[in-house]
Amino acid sequence: MKTLLSFGHGYSAQALTRLLLPLGWRVIGTTRSADKAAALAASGVEPLIFPGDAVDAALDDATHLLISAGPDAEGDPVLRAVGDQIRASAAQFAWAGYLSTTGVYGDHKGGWVDEDTALTPSTRRGQWRVAAETAWREIPDLPLHIFRLAGIYGPGRGPFAKVRAGTARRIIKPDQVFSRIHVEDIAQIVLASIHQPAPGAVYNLCDDDPAPPQDVIAHAAALLGLPVPPAEDFETAEMTPMARSFYAESKRVRNDRIKDDLGVTLLYPNYRDGLAALLARDG
Repeated sequence: MKTLLSFGHGYSAQALTRLLLPLGWRVIGTTRSADKAAALAASGVEPLIFPGDAVDAALDDATHLLISAGPDAEGDPVLRAVGDQIRASAAQFAWAGYLSTTGVYGDHKGGWVDEDTALTPSTRRGQWRVAAETAWREIPDLPLHIFRLAGIYGPGRGPFAKVRAGTARRIIKPDQVFSRIHVEDIAQIVLASIHQPAPGAVYNLCDDDPAPPQDVIAHAAALLGLPVPPAEDFETAEMTPMARSFYAESKRVRNDRIKDDLGVTLLYPNYRDGLAALLARDG
């Protein structure tokens, strides 16, 4: 049986699971929370509390490996906990995937980047990701695929709730653009890679339409028939350090490789299509 062991089985990995289970896959997903473990079990995933549960046995059974757990200042948490076991069994896997971020490219002042662009992150989180990518790449015989994700949205993760609540903000920073990706497109791209392994490959996961964040909020408000939130200047807006850090980098991300190499047609090639689908689904 094809068995996916998914470390840090969160939002994106759960979307992939919804495609794998009907195909007869076994999915083992790790989480740190007993409550989340119960929810995973209800969805058809075999949950493991990590670190703690019998991960060695899961590694023995796994044919495919997915890493979604984010790194920290001490490095990659999966490699810290079970790196030796993964190195010892690397050749057994048919495919391994690491979910990274387009933050590894750093700031390009709105310019375009692709998978061959130098990695020059300016944020601490981006630097941690580069270090984690490198650590996974260095494992001999591991058939690794790296997926660099743009800003993720989808069911339960969109601007509508904040627009309805009146808490959405249109922060204006000149020339600021972000790329985005719908979670269902993440799932279909990763599945396409599983079906067409190319160890060493790197893929940017984003849609075709990088856009200023204030445009997305305005469009969401228009779809709801609600007033567009007022503009706030980035320089004077009250923001947490974490929120402000997201504006430290501006770039447009190319996604040609997922189309040319994997044959992917995006379900939601721009935020307008994605938001319309979310509204039709969730109301």
